[in-house]
Amino acid sequence: MESVAETNSVDLKVTELLKEVQLEYSPAFTKAVDDAVSAIEGAIDKIPENLKVTADEAPGFVRDIGADKVEFEFKKPKSIEVGGSYALQCIVKPEVNVDLLVRLPKECFHEKDYLNYRYHAKRCLYLCVIKKFLMSSSLIQKVEWSTLQNEVRKPVLIVYPGMKLVEVPEFCIRIIPTAPSLFSIPKLHLNRNNVRALNQGGIPQATPKYNSSILEDMFIEDMEEFLKKTFLGWKELQEALKLLKVWARQRTPIYAYDCLNGFLISVILSYLVDRDRIKKSMKAMHILRVTLNFIATSELWKHGLYFTPKGQNAIPKEKRLPLKESFPVVICSPSTNFNLAFRMTRVGFLELQDESALTLECIKKGRDCGFEEIFVTRVDYPAKYDHIIRLNLKGNSKVYASGFCLDDECWRLYEQKVHNVLIQGLSDRVKTVRVTWRNMLSECSIKDGLSTLNAEPLLIGISVSSLDKAFRIVNIGPDADNKEEALKFRKFWGEKAELRRFKDGKIAESTENIMHIVDQLDFSLLYGTEDPISSSGSLLGAFEILSKQLRLIEDIPLKVSTVQPLDSAFRFSSVFPPEPHPLANEKGTFLRLRSLPPSCIRPLEVMIQLEGSGNWPMDDVAIEKTKSAFLLKIGESLQNNWGMTCTATEDDVDVFVSGYAFRLKIWHERGLTLLRRETGNDQVKQVSNMDRELYFRSQHSSMINGLQGCYAAYGPVVRLAKRWVASHLFSACLVEEAIELLVAYIFLSLYHLMLLPHGSLDF
Repeated sequence: MESVAETNSVDLKVTELLKEVQLEYSPAFTKAVDDAVSAIEGAIDKIPENLKVTADEAPGFVRDIGADKVEFEFKKPKSIEVGGSYALQCIVKPEVNVDLLVRLPKECFHEKDYLNYRYHAKRCLYLCVIKKFLMSSSLIQKVEWSTLQNEVRKPVLIVYPGMKLVEVPEFCIRIIPTAPSLFSIPKLHLNRNNVRALNQGGIPQATPKYNSSILEDMFIEDMEEFLKKTFLGWKELQEALKLLKVWARQRTPIYAYDCLNGFLISVILSYLVDRDRIKKSMKAMHILRVTLNFIATSELWKHGLYFTPKGQNAIPKEKRLPLKESFPVVICSPSTNFNLAFRMTRVGFLELQDESALTLECIKKGRDCGFEEIFVTRVDYPAKYDHIIRLNLKGNSKVYASGFCLDDECWRLYEQKVHNVLIQGLSDRVKTVRVTWRNMLSECSIKDGLSTLNAEPLLIGISVSSLDKAFRIVNIGPDADNKEEALKFRKFWGEKAELRRFKDGKIAESTENIMHIVDQLDFSLLYGTEDPISSSGSLLGAFEILSKQLRLIEDIPLKVSTVQPLDSAFRFSSVFPPEPHPLANEKGTFLRLRSLPPSCIRPLEVMIQLEGSGNWPMDDVAIEKTKSAFLLKIGESLQNNWGMTCTATEDDVDVFVSGYAFRLKIWHERGLTLLRRETGNDQVKQVSNMDRELYFRSQHSSMINGLQGCYAAYGPVVRLAKRWVASHLFSACLVEEAIELLVAYIFLSLYHLMLLPHGSLDF
């Protein structure tokens, strides 16, 4: 029954989620799309036939990609068709854009324009002309430049219609050029060189990514038709695609140009349909699980995914081999030998598999099949990785010293270069290194050149393999006998490398003193130039002295059995833990003043428990009075036996030890079991809750201490969170225990618990 109820709950949540994210194809919206497309077609129709188009339309772009012979006479597009998610009825909010496929006319191109970026240059110039006339239309609000999957050499236009819809305010149209049958396919074989500047020692090098970039435009219309046949009329498959888009968008590291996008998700689903892995009887969540399991575990990825059209034989091995040699991930299009996943990197695919596996674990172990972890929890770079580095390379000409675009773009090559350096330098310290660099195309980039695209920082995410490896001092390299590897090691590390004999007798290259880069937020936890948490040793020492002496007290009716600190300073989660105060000492003891001491001493609460006894009174007020008597006697004993300074009130006793003030409170378990009296006496209501509060604070302190012991990062994160809350004047709304629990939830949520490199905690 419980399983059935959980299934019904998941189905209900999925249904509500789909209502929230899917776009309603209302008459008003479809009319708005039709009107916007008509406005674009009208603006294009106004472009004069045979208009002379030269490189002056985009001088910087043409110059930087190294194209020549780019002049042509403008001809009208052969067709303008709506495609993408809108055509599949699978748009997922909030990103509501409609792809408009504009077929480039053959008359604008020459037979050999596939060489040396001429096609890319003319493609851009064609869009420049369209943009100029769109800007003059009163029905168009604005037109911006963007890129196709972050590929700068393939710009697209983002058109915002003049009429706004209340239900879809950010609606826009993306103009994507297509070029079916424009060039001979054998000329764009992966092993051919079509960028003459790319050679090594005079020998031309293959340009598989460049060739694939052109092939993509040639076969995009065929893929659109193939996907329409697969998805239209199949509600469950469409819903599964929407759910997978929501899942992927919540995971920034994988929903990226070098990994996954909505188009590739639809292609993978189509492949599973083609292979009969997805059946008509399946529900959307079942299809999602099948897809994630296929991504995470299928052995087919090693060889590549190849559609087999009905009535045709499988693609022979000699045609598959060049694809696997050129690309780490292969998803071959149904119509020809073209890799739809040519942008996907090996690291990106491994991240995709890892996320898919984690999601499947959430489905198995999470409440409601992990609905919250899968569709609600945001997994961005800070949540996914242990360390985030933003590398500012603005104005760094070394990035494009060898040219902006050869087979691949210089930014992608630099990503790979940074990745390789980090992998080689960090070796087994890291589990994953992810490097991405988004390039925002603008009008300035088109006219003035691509050097302006370095404005965005390069983003690096690092996941450590384990804390022991991550923070070890010595990095052991190859053995001295391995001359070739030792030479590489020394070349990489330079003066830092040295030959060393280790305790086990091994002689190997090594480096040490790898500096840990301080987080840019760490300054907010400093007091002056030091982190006050570093003085916690003296605090713990003072507490040990007090705890020992409390247990040694003999002149009270019941001995002290338990001493537990309750203050956040003892669990390393206090933003600014107290430092020793010169006036808070035992009699006859003086501390040297290092700086001007604070005028007030912050007391640190300590809970003590006495031996069990059946002679405690049954009345709430009497219990509290008995506690006060015990506290007074304890304070008197500490003063008489060890010369400690104590101050007493009716509720507690403050004891000064080694520069700290400890406030003693007694907890008695009977206070939890007594029934609250139905009386209007405020005092009775107050005292009946004291033991309950002490009990919960004791439990909270114990659990947070356990969490801190498992995850060293927990303490600094809590301190930063408390600092932020205080800086925004929210301290009155959130007590520090609540902040500690909020951070603990993040550390112990099912998804993030699986991300952590070590241990778990039953919390």
